Amino acid sequence: MPAPASSKAISYEEARAIVVREVAAKASASMVETAPLEAADGRVLGADIFADRPYPALDRTARDGFAVRSEDMPGRVRVIGEVRAGEWFSRTVGPGEAVEIMTGAPIPDGADAVVMVEHVQREGDSIVFDGPVPVGQFINFRGGEAREGALLLSAGTRLGYCEVALLASVGVATVPVFARRTVAIVTTGDELVSPDQTPLPHQIRNSNGYSLMAQVRRTGGIPELLGVARDDVDETRAVMERGLKADLLLISGGVSAGKYDVVEQALRSCGATIFFDRVAIQPGQPLVFGSARGRFFFGLPGNPASTVITFELFARTALEILSGSPPQEPIFGMARLTQSYGHKPGLRRFLPAVVSNEGELTPIAWTGSSDIASLTRANAFMVVDPHRKEWKAGDMMPVLFK
Repeated sequence: MPAPASSKAISYEEARAIVVREVAAKASASMVETAPLEAADGRVLGADIFADRPYPALDRTARDGFAVRSEDMPGRVRVIGEVRAGEWFSRTVGPGEAVEIMTGAPIPDGADAVVMVEHVQREGDSIVFDGPVPVGQFINFRGGEAREGALLLSAGTRLGYCEVALLASVGVATVPVFARRTVAIVTTGDELVSPDQTPLPHQIRNSNGYSLMAQVRRTGGIPELLGVARDDVDETRAVMERGLKADLLLISGGVSAGKYDVVEQALRSCGATIFFDRVAIQPGQPLVFGSARGRFFFGLPGNPASTVITFELFARTALEILSGSPPQEPIFGMARLTQSYGHKPGLRRFLPAVVSNEGELTPIAWTGSSDIASLTRANAFMVVDPHRKEWKAGDMMPVLFK
């Protein structure tokens, strides 16, 4: 059922479950198009990819060394030639023989193991190895990585550099990908001016529109910045009308209980269904999620840290689902606190922090969710359990990396 305005805050887990359920149930299949391999990074794969042949296509060595017969080891064998990657050794390795071999080269007929070059003693045209050699040592066998026809990548996979390398290795030069989704971004508030303006003391520059554009691009969407909606119901509704033509609408600001916070009123006039309007997190408690005219929208709190966090926790997931990816939980790491910490239970908090290379977690002093400068000094958000009061230095805490 739709949530009434100013309803009780629901938990982080409940809110995420609602977003995933609603978007996954109603999201239409995204159109599949093609992209050249060199432009596929960050796109969502639109079709399953299968191995076009066994990988590797033949038995090959994983080390520089000598291809030998395991039954000849330990012992002395005569080197009868060499083979490099991209070559084929035409002779067969017989009793008491070996072939010098370079990493990636095919294993010659007759050989069944490789000894590393560092582990043998070279004496003229022979090598001596003083230990046993098991069959198959340092050999990558044909089909050991993937059999012909094996599923390598599933539709819905977001392509990174490893996936791009795999596509290249199996000959996919033109990649089927889901079309990118458009995301309309609206910022609200009479106090906002553009970044190129000099604000009066009672004004601030519009940073949220640009941070959201960056977050949308990083998620693979196409951002459309619609500008600033002033604190007027009619003006806000007109901008909302434009925004609901995109695949997803993000509204920053105007969703709290203030006298001039008019976003929910404007959305309801557009026939919106609101699924929730408060989440028990900090920053970001007055978060609205709903749908109108077949499109989903988020009303994100206006303070910069709140906007950043609520996008990462909720709107990112919705955009990923709309783009063809399966819903994925944010990845939380663990780090060790360098100092004690305490808070009033009740809210799950996401607070700016620094995690060192050694896995040590240090909260950053900040003045609140409008403190953008502190966000830039952080490389993670410390995730504070809403049911616990205190932590000691040395305790482990979850973190969400930026």
